Amino acid sequence: MQQLDPDLRALQEVRDFVSRAHKACEAIHGWSQARVDEVCKALADAAARSAYDLAKLAVEETGIGRVHYKILKNLFAAEGTWASIKDEKTVGIVSRDPRKGLVEVATASGVIAGIIPTTNPTSTAIFKSLIALKGKNAIVISPHPRARRCIGETVEVLRRALERVGAPQDLVLSLTNPTIESTGALMKHKDVAIILATGGTGLVRAAYSSGKPAYGVGPGNVPCYVDRSADVALAARSVVQSQSFDNGTFCCSEQALVLDKAIEAQFLAEIKRAGAYLCNEEETRKLAALCNKGGHMNPDVVGQDPWKLAEWAGFKVARETTLLLAHQGGVGKDWPLSIEILAPVLSVHVVDGWREGCAVSMQILRYDGLGHTCAVWARDEQVLESWFLEKPASRIIVNGPSSQGAVGYSTNLVPSVSLGCGPHAGNITSDNISARHLVSIKRVAYPRQDWESAQQRDHARAARMGGEEAPRGSLLPGDPALGGGGGAPRSSAFAAPAASNWQGNASMMPPRSPAPAPSATPAPTFTTQKVMAASKAPEGQPASGGVRASAPSAPRTTSAPTSTAPRATGAHFAGGALSVDEIQSMMSHAGAGCPLGPCKGCSHHNVATGACQA
Repeated sequence: MQQLDPDLRALQEVRDFVSRAHKACEAIHGWSQARVDEVCKALADAAARSAYDLAKLAVEETGIGRVHYKILKNLFAAEGTWASIKDEKTVGIVSRDPRKGLVEVATASGVIAGIIPTTNPTSTAIFKSLIALKGKNAIVISPHPRARRCIGETVEVLRRALERVGAPQDLVLSLTNPTIESTGALMKHKDVAIILATGGTGLVRAAYSSGKPAYGVGPGNVPCYVDRSADVALAARSVVQSQSFDNGTFCCSEQALVLDKAIEAQFLAEIKRAGAYLCNEEETRKLAALCNKGGHMNPDVVGQDPWKLAEWAGFKVARETTLLLAHQGGVGKDWPLSIEILAPVLSVHVVDGWREGCAVSMQILRYDGLGHTCAVWARDEQVLESWFLEKPASRIIVNGPSSQGAVGYSTNLVPSVSLGCGPHAGNITSDNISARHLVSIKRVAYPRQDWESAQQRDHARAARMGGEEAPRGSLLPGDPALGGGGGAPRSSAFAAPAASNWQGNASMMPPRSPAPAPSATPAPTFTTQKVMAASKAPEGQPASGGVRASAPSAPRTTSAPTSTAPRATGAHFAGGALSVDEIQSMMSHAGAGCPLGPCKGCSHHNVATGACQA
């Protein structure tokens, strides 16, 4: 493999790693829920212990974000994710509903392909590995080339944890030489079951066009509307905290401030007190030229400090600056700072009232943010409801920081760093992706208790409409499949079968001798204790099997051997609980075979003669 061209080596690595992951899946096929949870907890604990080292390595390798916040993200991905899924049933029978007759069974999907971005490399690797293993899956990670070392180290931490608890290490693997071609090969590999793709629009489209089930998580352009009814001081502080969270590298962080004109001055004064800097017109032009390259975000600005961005743009701000704010007169190509910028830079849009604020927020969402997230600050219920009902966003964060809120850190949303955007953005789901998305649920269904009466009622209704009283296969009286009108009606809607001429397995039966004449008061002879007990009914009353105790019966000439095997005691035990009509019906449907099953091992089977004495 060392002699191969680097690109061919990367493709061969994909094949090898998927094969190893597939074998690891097979090795844990019989794991119980308790064993799965033991292993997942070991991974979460190991990742939490390494949170600082991995955070430091991520910032050093990528140059994106801040170590303190990368630590918080790693802890959230490990402990927050585990806390949210630890009690979830993902193995075997996960629910029963006796009233509805439904049973749900969870099964593993198989090998998961995890595509990891450079913005949140270590935390996303921890998160995706945990939710994959919780469903008894394996994961092969394709890291962003700019973050392959820190992601590779994260995977090594998890693999060592797997080894310590005696689990296959190949449940978690990371490609060492990722390329565009090898990532594409991973997504299209025949043994990959599901793709978890986090990245830009192109990557998400590639995932969905791979022919595999995929959860694609694309970009967001998050508007944050601050209404005149809001707690303005709290809103300003929260926006600063949200954008300072790893320098705005979560795609759910605020991108545009939409300010009600009535509170504009107050809000800007409050946010300046929290360290934000409002650019003048010339600085705004310079900042736009830096952040927007050809209509797209300049990747070099992602996760950088505000003072550094200002310096690169050509002006200076204090080192302790928390945010850069820049007024924009609209949304779209003519306003370059109205795009998504994963950095502590916010465009500012001033509106007159919540209706205009609603319209501008919609424009921002439609400008590469559809289906993702929006934020609203208001105490007016009419304003809030307009956002809940009208905004095409899968997460609406109310009166709180958007970065921490959408991922489930500051809210009770499902903790996740993969946020589905729904059909608006071409995604299959609008959920916060978690372990439940990586298992298949089989559903076992029993007939409803009212099924017999329901189908009789529906047949009668259809007959009134179409005129056909007993269609073939309905087994209603008159069904041609029953022959000659189906015989006399029984108490149910189905016709009784004709009397059976079944006489046992004829090829094994000796010649029959005439039966002796019945005695005056013979007692029936039985071969099991259950049926004997059923026969002991008061004289003149039916026994439990539907045969009257006073009915004449011919004595048996040969006793069947007594079986020592446990006998069934359910409602369908032949002879003890079935009526003569029911037995005859079973025999007619079974043809020449016995309704009790094969003779071998049956207590009614005379092994010496081959006769059946049921």
